[in-house]
Amino acid sequence: MSASTSRLTQRSMAFVLAGGRGSRLREMTDKRVKPAVYFGGKTRIIDFALSNALNSGIRKMAIATQYKAHSLIRHCQRGWNFFRAERNEYLDILPASQRVDENKWYMGTADAVTQNIDIIDSYDIDYILILAGDHIYKMDYEVMLRQHVESGADVTVGCLTVPRAEASAFGVMAIDDDDRITSFLEKPKDPPGTPDDPNVTLASMGIYVFNWKFLRELLIRDAEDKNSTHDFGGDIIPDIVKNGKAKAHRFSQSCVRHVPEAPAYWRDVGTVDAYWKANIDLTDFTPDLDLWDNNWPIWTYSESVPPAKFIHDDADRRGSAVSSMVSGGCIISGTEVRNSLLFTRVHTNSYASLKGAVVLPDVVVERSARLSNVVIDRGVHIPEGLVVGEDPEEDAKWFRVSEGGVTLITQPMLDKRAASL
Repeated sequence: MSASTSRLTQRSMAFVLAGGRGSRLREMTDKRVKPAVYFGGKTRIIDFALSNALNSGIRKMAIATQYKAHSLIRHCQRGWNFFRAERNEYLDILPASQRVDENKWYMGTADAVTQNIDIIDSYDIDYILILAGDHIYKMDYEVMLRQHVESGADVTVGCLTVPRAEASAFGVMAIDDDDRITSFLEKPKDPPGTPDDPNVTLASMGIYVFNWKFLRELLIRDAEDKNSTHDFGGDIIPDIVKNGKAKAHRFSQSCVRHVPEAPAYWRDVGTVDAYWKANIDLTDFTPDLDLWDNNWPIWTYSESVPPAKFIHDDADRRGSAVSSMVSGGCIISGTEVRNSLLFTRVHTNSYASLKGAVVLPDVVVERSARLSNVVIDRGVHIPEGLVVGEDPEEDAKWFRVSEGGVTLITQPMLDKRAASL
């Protein structure tokens, strides 16, 4: 890292918005906020935004929390406790603690920053990077920061290039030949193309870079506007597009790839189907998301657990895993595991089978259970002989079956089923 790059990141902070429930994940977020949901065998979703910031050279971070934040706070305390104040490093967790008004929680994404202006001031920074804490991707934020500074923009917005036909589901931008944003539209019926390709549209990633002094003044004015929803996408960014200078930053320019020809990987795992697929995709021979890349590691809380163990080797009772990821602390006892991802301390028993299964930590699968295309929440005890994934109508009586045919299983669902049998 060059001296100029080092100075730029040292003068910046990452502010991670991690307060939303993520209701489309259904019962998976009954006990935890979406950024705290498990992903990839040992990490949480928020680890990607935090790791991107750390790997980019940013050592000042804050996480704004609100909905059911205990799991997220505990994870950050355990896995992200290596910042040292004497080295001018910080990671602050900022719950919606009604600091401005005893009756006022965070009213929107911008308000979450506004209520913590005094804390951000104490960091003595020049630039602030606003991040969503609920997406899976690898990105060098320093590239985006450098573009922001060199362009003299009031805000730089991180953008995905998506097919125009699919862009109606996003907040999208129209740009000129210089990547200056000329309009910011929320889920338009007829999304605009780009000057270089009319068949694609730039969609917002929910990533913004500001000069802190500029944003600070804007937030104070916005807080006094009774007609504002105090939201970056709904109020702050459209105002700058209209009255200031907003620039688009294309994700392809700062995406971290393990090989040059790899695609620009970004996923919103906000539905059960998307969550299941993104996890199962990691079991591919060469997954698009490389978790083994030591040049851009995804940091997390690493538990002290023994290696995975596979036991029994009879024809109908063999502990095996094919095209799967099996985490530490797992015991695969006489179970066939295929195209599945098992998190920490999953214990399975003889004659069971798992196919296309995403199994969160501390799950026990009893004998002769057959589970296909499932997501099993943390701590679930699968009873002996349970069959899921073969009869959608029967599954739907007890469990959450998604539009894509993935079955979500939680312990309350199993308890309700057991009580009625």
